[in-house]
Amino acid sequence: MSLKNSYVTSDYIEWDTMLSLVRKLYRDKEYRLSLLIGCGSFFGLRISDLLTLTWSMLLDSHSFVIIEKKTGKRREIKVNNNFQKYIADCYTALNVTDKNEKCFVSRKKTVYSTQRINVLFKSIKSKYGLKVEHFSTHSMRKTFGRKVFEAAGENSEFALIKLSELFNHADVMTTRRYLGLRTEELLETYDMLSF
Repeated sequence: MSLKNSYVTSDYIEWDTMLSLVRKLYRDKEYRLSLLIGCGSFFGLRISDLLTLTWSMLLDSHSFVIIEKKTGKRREIKVNNNFQKYIADCYTALNVTDKNEKCFVSRKKTVYSTQRINVLFKSIKSKYGLKVEHFSTHSMRKTFGRKVFEAAGENSEFALIKLSELFNHADVMTTRRYLGLRTEELLETYDMLSF
């Protein structure tokens, strides 16, 4: 919970930093957290939707469909081939026997809560020295958005249109603000001044 009159938002992490973190967590046998950060960054889903994922959804096909909890809208997600191999590695490492099991369950066999994951993310930020101010469950969705935007290069405006639709934003300006692009563009105005 944030303090009254405070402004707290999540920040994205650089794509290469995210990939490195996923690999380090796997190396340290934190398979579920590794997979969670990977899925969040590769699929761009909200945490409420990530927590509904089952192994079957991720492994049995190259795409899956969810109904977003927040919007009630249908969304089809394509699973990257190389990432799907990684998912299979996590499945094997965790000795999962039921593909219908939710992917993100605690040792108590209950699905993690968003609050618990945010606590774990604070610990991850500290332990792995992440250079990000506000690292939370929403950081993964923003990491996805920033990667899509940056990878588009000269087609970045088209990428924003696609992201706006994927994120179910009302318009592209909302997506720009969401990804922090609007703030960056406005702050660049000050760099145009000379002294």
